[in-house]
Amino acid sequence: MLKVGLTGGIASGKSVVGEMFAALGAHLIQADQIAHELMRPGEVVYDQVVSHFGRGILDDDGTINRARLAELAFSAAGEAKGSRVQELNRIVHPAVIRRQEQWMEEVGRADPHVVAIVEAALIVEAGAARRFDRLIVVTCNDDQRASRFAARHKINLDAARKEVQRRMAAQLPEAQKVKVADYIVDNSRSLDETGEQVRHVWQQLSPEAGKSCKPARQS
Repeated sequence: MLKVGLTGGIASGKSVVGEMFAALGAHLIQADQIAHELMRPGEVVYDQVVSHFGRGILDDDGTINRARLAELAFSAAGEAKGSRVQELNRIVHPAVIRRQEQWMEEVGRADPHVVAIVEAALIVEAGAARRFDRLIVVTCNDDQRASRFAARHKINLDAARKEVQRRMAAQLPEAQKVKVADYIVDNSRSLDETGEQVRHVWQQLSPEAGKSCKPARQS
């Protein structure tokens, strides 16, 4: 099995790229979806997040309002910048990583020649790059990032730019992620061009999945 990390900055198009790899035959899991499941009522992570951030993040049905949680976590008002994001990450990340590892073990047992891709925003920030055999970083330019964020959240472009800047401040600069990448997918052009890059990377990843010994990542 080849373990691949897929990462990039906010609204870079990681999910689109991940779906392209899945269409080619990769097995894909998304850290954001895992976190969403772990924050459902009844889960330990849910209890910890509510205890730490307060019941003000809940909707009337008791579920966590993720937009409200993000607003609270990314707000720097009255605190050191980014500290609340770090608090949230300390609660959620260990559980998400455990679930990722469990998933990779399961797919590896089912097919030892599989390419297993974990899509996650904070692989490099969390020091988790060494958990993977290969690391792919998805990039785009700032204008595209803002416009995609605006479309996704149905907000105006100015508000999207401010929110993207605020959230990016809690992540490593894209240039630092690129430095540790094995492969870079530039998602700043057309989907067809992105797809061509994905196919090129897949042609290199797929043959590696069946090898019994793969060089370890150094970062």
